[in-house]
Amino acid sequence: MAEAASFDALVHLLAYLPKADIKHIREAYKFADEAHLGQMRTSGLPYITHPIAVAGICAEWRLDAQAIMAALLHDTIEDCGVTKVELIERFGAPTAELVDGLTKLDKLQFSTKEESQAESFRKMLLAMARDVRVILIKLADRLHNMRTMDAMAPIKQRRIARETLDIYAPIAHRLGLNQIYRELQELSFKFKHPWRHAAVEKAVAKARGNRRDLVSRIELEVRKAFGDFQVPVEIHGREKTLYSIYKKMKDKHLSFAQVSDIFGFRIIVGDMPTCYLSLGVLHQLYKPQPGRFKDYIAIPKPNGYQSLHTTLVSPLGTPVEFQIRTENMHMVAEKGVAAHWMYKTGPNAQSAQQLGANWLQSLIDIQDETRDASEFLEHVKIDLFPDAVYVFTPKSKIMALPKGATPVDFAYAIHSDVGDHTVAAQVNGEPVPLRTELHSGDVIEVITAPGARPNPAWLSFVRTGRARSKIRHFLKNLEQDESRGLGQKMLAQALRAEGLALPSLDDDDADAAQLWHQLARWAGTAHVDELLVEVGLGRKIASIVAKKLARMLAEQGQRPDAVMLSMGRFATDDAAPAQGQVTIDGSEGASVRLAPCCRPIPGDEIKGYLGRGEGLVVHTAECSVGRRLFQRDSEHWIAVSWADELNRPFEAAVSVMLNNGKGVLAQVASAVSAAEADITHISMNETPEGSTTAEMSLVLSVRDRLHLADVLRTLNRSPAVQRAKRVKP
Repeated sequence: MAEAASFDALVHLLAYLPKADIKHIREAYKFADEAHLGQMRTSGLPYITHPIAVAGICAEWRLDAQAIMAALLHDTIEDCGVTKVELIERFGAPTAELVDGLTKLDKLQFSTKEESQAESFRKMLLAMARDVRVILIKLADRLHNMRTMDAMAPIKQRRIARETLDIYAPIAHRLGLNQIYRELQELSFKFKHPWRHAAVEKAVAKARGNRRDLVSRIELEVRKAFGDFQVPVEIHGREKTLYSIYKKMKDKHLSFAQVSDIFGFRIIVGDMPTCYLSLGVLHQLYKPQPGRFKDYIAIPKPNGYQSLHTTLVSPLGTPVEFQIRTENMHMVAEKGVAAHWMYKTGPNAQSAQQLGANWLQSLIDIQDETRDASEFLEHVKIDLFPDAVYVFTPKSKIMALPKGATPVDFAYAIHSDVGDHTVAAQVNGEPVPLRTELHSGDVIEVITAPGARPNPAWLSFVRTGRARSKIRHFLKNLEQDESRGLGQKMLAQALRAEGLALPSLDDDDADAAQLWHQLARWAGTAHVDELLVEVGLGRKIASIVAKKLARMLAEQGQRPDAVMLSMGRFATDDAAPAQGQVTIDGSEGASVRLAPCCRPIPGDEIKGYLGRGEGLVVHTAECSVGRRLFQRDSEHWIAVSWADELNRPFEAAVSVMLNNGKGVLAQVASAVSAAEADITHISMNETPEGSTTAEMSLVLSVRDRLHLADVLRTLNRSPAVQRAKRVKP
């Protein structure tokens, strides 16, 4: 059949739209025609025939002008180099969004034969389409492609047919588009299994000739029965599709002769009570088959389908199915979600609006239906999948993650080792922060490094329970390892103050192993590692454990070394005469924390508080919080000092008094940057209305006290700043 390449082929289908809308659609046609100029389809026809045909299918569903325009323009971004911005300027944002949505769906390639992947792919398509019209146009696009697939190579026909059966036909069914669902199945069957299709078609044609008299007789008897009861009805004889007959033969291992219900009838009546009255009329005429009655009016299918189904025994003993429904039910049964747009204007407007509401009511209990097309799919999604995004691995495997999931969740979903060693991520080939939210259709690539390890900050943005538990497990083990190392270091220093060296922790040294075992038992711990962790976390005091260990070594005949004894004493100070010093270089992990009350930085005089179970907390010597702790619990304090070489910058709190006005924040940021420091946190205190001054709190990342002094000098020289000073508790 020759296809029209001009706009005239579409005009007669658009009569339901206002003239102004048709004018806009004509402009979209001209734009698409110019964009596709010179492009041809495989069949040899001009490419523009395809967008016109797709728009024609959408017009049959009475879709709005924006959807018809998007149908005409749906291949312009992908094939013709037209940009989304250009479409927004020419045809408005809503139409451009629809075209953009269709372009994104076109980029998805269904490449696997696994059925579970097909299900995920269907869900992904629905999740990606924010507006139900995108799916409707996509289905119209697929339908026309299937109708015109004869010119393609057989291998391509089979691939597209399989994809249609797996993906698009089930979506059409889920959205209640039964007419399209059946046609997509039929065309897919024809191209995927041409020989089987031809055989079933031939058998049905033969059976049709044999049973023509029977079908005519049943229709006549049914019409007479309804006439006797004075019930006005429409009766349509219908044949089951070739694909449904083939599927029944395949699934139930039947021959064609054993498939009995090839023919059926549809009874369309005026209202719902008449449906049940009609059921009574039919059951009096022919005997119903037990167990073959279904009431989809009282309990609609998830896609809104409503009908009464009953199978009766015909005069020749063969079963015949009858479907009884109202005109409105028939509309939803055939057009599904597209029925929302049918008869939006004119005498049936009110009942059609109600029809849209009924369709949604069957999906989810909706109190107040807005009739907004873009909201339709949101409600369908709730039925399909509560909150999920569907993303691709680089090898095109689909993974479902909860809404709001990040690349870190994705990494842990693949494997805990991948998650633990993640350092960066790319989404659709672009580098992104690890806290980026993923969207359906994204292709995620995770970059790992052997030395990388989980960051505690990840816990603030991961969404999956798996990622959260794996990160916590790793950090807990890490904390244990670090606490053990700190405990060993502290015990060695405390023992040095007794003039002794720490015995070997190597299992090969039997005497030392026996000694550690006795010490662990004395301390009430299961083994030496647990004892060292307890010391590192401050639950056991290093000096007391060291004194016990010194006594045990003395019993074995070891005597304090005079040189080591004097070195140990020289290294201590008043804070803890027998515990030695711990040096801080910034590489400490969870077992050593810098107190948030005073935020010590290199150059400050510092002391360490061995909190019970908290590890070592470092305070400045002048910190009032630290002083109170010292008065209450002096035995838990140990000497600490800064290392000569530091591994990272440290944070200091600064208060800035500003002249209130425009651009002051930029001036402060510029001054901090000029002094080679970074702002890690910023907050403004509330200022009374009309006040000329404002107070700002900053947390700055600096190297040491000298660097901080330089930053404060630079800030105080800024015209916007009245006073800048370090915050002390």
